[in-house]
Amino acid sequence: MSKVGILAALLVASLALGACARAPQPVQFHAQGLPQKLSEWHVVERDGHRLALNQNVVPYDLNTPLFTDYAHKLRTVWMPPGTPAQYDPQRAFDFPVGTILSKTFFYPLPKGETARSKGVARTYDTTRDFSGEGLDLDNVRLIETRLLVRRESGWVAIPYVWNAAQDEAELARTGDAVAMELVADDGNREAFTYVVPNENQCAGCHVTNVKSREISPLGVKARHLNRDYAYAAGKQNQLAHWAQAGYLTGTPSAEAVPGNADWHDATQPLDARARAYLDINCSHCHSATGPANTTALHFNIDAPVDVHLGLCKPPVAAGSGTGDHQFDIVPGKPNDSILPFRLASTEPGIMMPEQGRSTVHKEGLALIRDWIAAWPGDCGNG
Repeated sequence: MSKVGILAALLVASLALGACARAPQPVQFHAQGLPQKLSEWHVVERDGHRLALNQNVVPYDLNTPLFTDYAHKLRTVWMPPGTPAQYDPQRAFDFPVGTILSKTFFYPLPKGETARSKGVARTYDTTRDFSGEGLDLDNVRLIETRLLVRRESGWVAIPYVWNAAQDEAELARTGDAVAMELVADDGNREAFTYVVPNENQCAGCHVTNVKSREISPLGVKARHLNRDYAYAAGKQNQLAHWAQAGYLTGTPSAEAVPGNADWHDATQPLDARARAYLDINCSHCHSATGPANTTALHFNIDAPVDVHLGLCKPPVAAGSGTGDHQFDIVPGKPNDSILPFRLASTEPGIMMPEQGRSTVHKEGLALIRDWIAAWPGDCGNG
């Protein structure tokens, strides 16, 4: 073989070896223990200028998401091959052992800011977030990634915090606090502290049944997932996509699947938007089985429109959390109602939800105020 031929063969071999070296490792389910680095799971990892999803890691979104200080979220699901989740019309799907749910919290970057700056964009615009199905790291700042892992003993919550270099997330069992600034479109800046919950706080939010004390996923329910997603191969209904990918079985016809409203879509009915907002933000505690069941307030989407929804309902306990108001909801009078008073607070002991935010969700608060203002009737001498 000539020298040219030898060099060409060596080049081909070198490229082949390089390609093998760059091939991502498969998703690694850890049946026990708490890996110190997020990359040990091989679910989402930095790949150049992208936070990339591994093979068979499926992104998803919710009709109405839970509010977390205006953070954007990349949600993913992965399951062992040949073991789909079982569809349920109301509760979280029944997932197999080995399932890994991930939720990466991030913010778009304002003009002139970098991932090392304090400033992050306070925006609902997601057009600069994504690169394919992964995140464009030139335009976003990663904060944390939370995993929910289905082990033999049940679900386990594991929090990870991204480092300053944005190339790895480290285990944060005790949580974290990050000083940041929300930057509005007009340049207005609002300082706040982003709080990463510790293990117990993560688990606390996901205990939806105080008797069993078992933690459960919150967003992976039919009514939250029944929507289209812009996958790399094209837009498709998420439930249909999961079924096609072998991740879901038992799904009924499309007409029989429930679906919550998009709280931010003003073309949808006000009542449906407000109920969807309360369902995702409040019902994991405020339900007949949740940690706040002693309040008798039920904010799940199918809760009856009566005193359990807060209509003319006096609070269980008086104090600063009532704002000296008599009822949780006074029809037509948001200023006299306890619910918006607590949503408008960031003071411990008053604010609701009790954790998961350090700022007031101005647009969500406005939605609930409009919803209450639209209710007819009154509370007698209220």
